[in-house]
Amino acid sequence: MSRIALRKADLAKNPVEQFRAWFVDAAKLEGRDATAMLVATADASGRPSARVMLMKAFDEEGFVFFTNYESRKSRELTENPRAMLLFFWEDLGRQIRISGRVERVSEEESDKYFLSRPRASQLGAWASPQSEVIPNREHLERRLKAVEERFGDGPIERPPNWGGYRLVPEEFEFWLGGVDRLHDRFRYLRAPEGTWAIERLAP
Repeated sequence: MSRIALRKADLAKNPVEQFRAWFVDAAKLEGRDATAMLVATADASGRPSARVMLMKAFDEEGFVFFTNYESRKSRELTENPRAMLLFFWEDLGRQIRISGRVERVSEEESDKYFLSRPRASQLGAWASPQSEVIPNREHLERRLKAVEERFGDGPIERPPNWGGYRLVPEEFEFWLGGVDRLHDRFRYLRAPEGTWAIERLAP
């Protein structure tokens, strides 16, 4: 697709198919991780927070990421189970925003992904009390050493407070950078019957 103009006729009818096409292009970029995304959440009072995470899977059901269930983002998702994802691929002049409700993935899905992680990452999930205040780096290193001694050379099970979330999309926005700031923006909105309406937005 050209960075100069994007037409409605260029878009897939299904936004997940359109995401997949752009994601494949982004995955070909050297020195870039196409799975990197901004995850924005808000607490019950509406106070927002955001952080960069990695998307681990996507399909028609939604977009999956994993984290500590006691982290700040998880506390916010408990209070307000909605979020927005933002993918930005500067070299392509493209960004995609995806918003919707968020739910936990199954225990089986979390177990399967955890077992696929490098061993050091598995140990880190046990050692880090994510988002909590800690006195210093040495405190974290002591926790890691204790976990290493606990598991030795044996298998490492998934921590009970660690697992996945799935954002179930209700709205997509595809943005293509244009000349003289005249960008192309198209929004997909999910209708009650499950189909998607496509609208052009002003830049």
